[in-house]
Amino acid sequence: MQKPLLLIDGSSYLFRAYHALPPLTNSDGEPTGALYGVLNMLRKLLADFQPEHIAVVFDAPGKTFRSALFEQYKAHRPPMPDDLAVQIKPLHAIVEALGLPLLCIQGVEADDVIGTLAQRAASAGTPVLIVTGDKDMAQLVNDHIQLLDTMKDLRLDATGVEHKFGVPPERIIDLLALMGDSSDNIPGVPGVGPKTAVKWLQQYGSLSAIIEQADQIKGKVGEKLRANLDQLDLSHRLATIDCQVDLPLEPDQLQPRPPDTEALRGFYQRYGFRTWLRQLDDNDNAKGTGSDTAATGPAADMDYQIITEQSAFEHWLQRLQQAELFAFDTETTSLDYMQAELVGLSFSVQAGEAAYVPLTHDYPGAPEQLDRQQVLEALRALLEDPTKAKLGQNLKYDWHVLHNHGVNLAGIQHDTMLQSYVLNSTASRHDMDSLARHYLDVRTIRFEDIAGKGSKQLHFNDISIEQAGPYAAEDADITLRLHQRLWPELQQSKPLTALYETLEIPLVPLLARIEHTGVLVDAERLRQHSSDLAKRLNALEQEAYEIAGQRFNLGSPKQLQQILFEQMGLPVVKKTPTGQPSTAEEVLEELAPDYPLPRVILEHRGLAKLKSTYTDKLPGQINPRTGRVHTSYHQAVTSTGRLSSSDPNLQNIPIRSAEGRRIRQAFIAPSGYVILAADYSQIELRIMAHLSGDQRLLAAFERGEDIHRATAAEVFNTPPESVSSDQRRAAKAINFGLIYGMSAFGLGRQLNLTRNNAQAYVDLYFERYPGVKKYMDETRQHAAEQGYVETVFGRRLYLPEIKTRNAQRRQAAERTAINAPMQGTAADIIKRAMLAVDQAIRERQLDVRMIMQVHDELVFEVAEHCLQEARDVIREKMTGAAELRTPLEVEIGTGLNWDEAH
Repeated sequence: MQKPLLLIDGSSYLFRAYHALPPLTNSDGEPTGALYGVLNMLRKLLADFQPEHIAVVFDAPGKTFRSALFEQYKAHRPPMPDDLAVQIKPLHAIVEALGLPLLCIQGVEADDVIGTLAQRAASAGTPVLIVTGDKDMAQLVNDHIQLLDTMKDLRLDATGVEHKFGVPPERIIDLLALMGDSSDNIPGVPGVGPKTAVKWLQQYGSLSAIIEQADQIKGKVGEKLRANLDQLDLSHRLATIDCQVDLPLEPDQLQPRPPDTEALRGFYQRYGFRTWLRQLDDNDNAKGTGSDTAATGPAADMDYQIITEQSAFEHWLQRLQQAELFAFDTETTSLDYMQAELVGLSFSVQAGEAAYVPLTHDYPGAPEQLDRQQVLEALRALLEDPTKAKLGQNLKYDWHVLHNHGVNLAGIQHDTMLQSYVLNSTASRHDMDSLARHYLDVRTIRFEDIAGKGSKQLHFNDISIEQAGPYAAEDADITLRLHQRLWPELQQSKPLTALYETLEIPLVPLLARIEHTGVLVDAERLRQHSSDLAKRLNALEQEAYEIAGQRFNLGSPKQLQQILFEQMGLPVVKKTPTGQPSTAEEVLEELAPDYPLPRVILEHRGLAKLKSTYTDKLPGQINPRTGRVHTSYHQAVTSTGRLSSSDPNLQNIPIRSAEGRRIRQAFIAPSGYVILAADYSQIELRIMAHLSGDQRLLAAFERGEDIHRATAAEVFNTPPESVSSDQRRAAKAINFGLIYGMSAFGLGRQLNLTRNNAQAYVDLYFERYPGVKKYMDETRQHAAEQGYVETVFGRRLYLPEIKTRNAQRRQAAERTAINAPMQGTAADIIKRAMLAVDQAIRERQLDVRMIMQVHDELVFEVAEHCLQEARDVIREKMTGAAELRTPLEVEIGTGLNWDEAH
């Protein structure tokens, strides 16, 4: 089968990579995000297709023929960001060093170059694959030409184009002409979007037919069509890709050359692409092209076995029993840990060697497998033995799966997800596939590769054992290989090793127990709340209609924009990247004190979010077997060490609003129990006092003063008893604002002060608390020198943007540098408290269950008969979780529901 000509829309991917990836820099502060994103995509394409003909096409600088047709074409676009512009020249150089033909033709766009090459190749019978995310390219698709969007893993032939856009490829230009294109400033017909344009084209057949029968189209949209008929021809010409461009090369000349490895080595060193540099240094001919040839599937020298015979299983069981450490993984029917049933198990005790034990694959014709219960019973002693060291990737999930089958996993010694996270929380995503690519240069078999995608995706028990075996065995093998790569690196830092061994790993089974216990929720109370919210939302809609003098969609930014800024003439606070007045939340908050409609919209948005996220959704998330809601806590998501929660997220339920507290009232205690909530008091301010060593701040905490009143007394030189509520409010804003790096401008907005007055407040604060000022200045300096900051317990947060030339990003990194040690230390302390409290509860055999962790708060179900003892134990262990220069304080409340416990 003939290989396709690969035509890569470099300009499209350049911008998409820039916006999709976090702002990355090298050690000298040079931006590298777009470079990395485009090159990573190119390497994957080369590995997947191993093309014989390929070209990477970029837009040339300067105007094109379309600018002559229409002066306003792309004229509204803002200048390219500086940190993107400086990446273009090195990107071109690296593409050429990879040996790939690069085209950049003056006076025409990349689309036209690609269109010309594609048509010429297709007319010669050569298949063409255009790699792009640009919808305009859909007009080129035919029997020989297809599109590939690698970011969405979407490949489109003519049928796919019609399914996605509603019209066949030959009508795409008509579609674009009708609806216009705001990004290119193609006029189109105002008010005509994709739905209307598709409906017309399906009804009338073509743009020319629509123009001929324009008089038959009724309503305002028909009027707009007729009023803009004279510019439809222009829009059509602007949207049409020119496939007759004069080019210096023909398609059959677009052959890749051998790479310039020395040039690549220089580029990879300069920009910090260490993984690719290692590939060059390995002198592996298969990787010397610069392509990512890590295979999808096990390499030929991998020994992956499928175990269906009892004798083979017993052989592996003996190996596991004798191993100092073994990696294992479960394959299941569901990602929902409360519903997941075991389909099979995989093991590895030596890198490159693994086994998969299928247990309940039940597709038609599935071979006979070992009995699941018998296998689990044979493994029980091993899996439940705390002295037998186990290794996994996200072992908390496997704990749940085994627990569902009556096996209590113990001996969790290593987890590669957590090793990666503790080493560098921001270097990579921490899922196994990402880690394999980042640390091992291996592209693993993806679940989609064996199960398919979308609505037709198979469950694991429906996948053939021949396909499932290598996938599952690879999981165990890769986990072991990652451990062998990550663990020695982690051991080079004693503080990080201690964090991993004494905090993160012991937390795995505790979090699993908290998740499995769940939280009792009153579904009927939530449904009533939803009904009440619906009535309030309806009343707010009516109020908004009255203020605006018309009905409109409160959730439509475009309609809101027209009403607020065009009809009502409200001041434009901020603009969108396309130059339109913004209706973002911070804009509405600034307008709300002076104008009623923004206030109503804000209230409506807040209540609608509560309704959709919690009161409507939570009842459906109650597990029918337990009657409880079971969240998932994530240890390896936030950069600072804080736990996060999902499905449902229990950490963002508002506490300051009455409606948010009403949601908390639905979190109830079972009969005979009460809810106990224990919350650290102003922990981050206490950590600030500890880190800065500021004497006034430490003294205020030592005396047990209201810290915001004490701060106000210092800043405004007023006796504490004379501090006004406004002064205390200002001091509180400064206290918390400084923790989160708030500028004088931000403080002024919050307190409704001029920037100069707000700056005066900040200056007064630093004058009275010089230790805080010194700490912040030194932290910025150390962060710039080291590239990271640390918590009290040695957790590191790397700051790749701290040396960037982009002032905005550098300042954001500096704010993070100040905040991260406080937020990260608070995260470490609450984790230490969780472990200490759990151990004390278990040792004393108290009838107490830890059911939630929410930022600086722990929530428990406590049997009424042991409430006082539980309260004393929890307070003792939480206040003793860290020894700071200022004592930790814990506020404890109890009640029949979560709200009452506050």
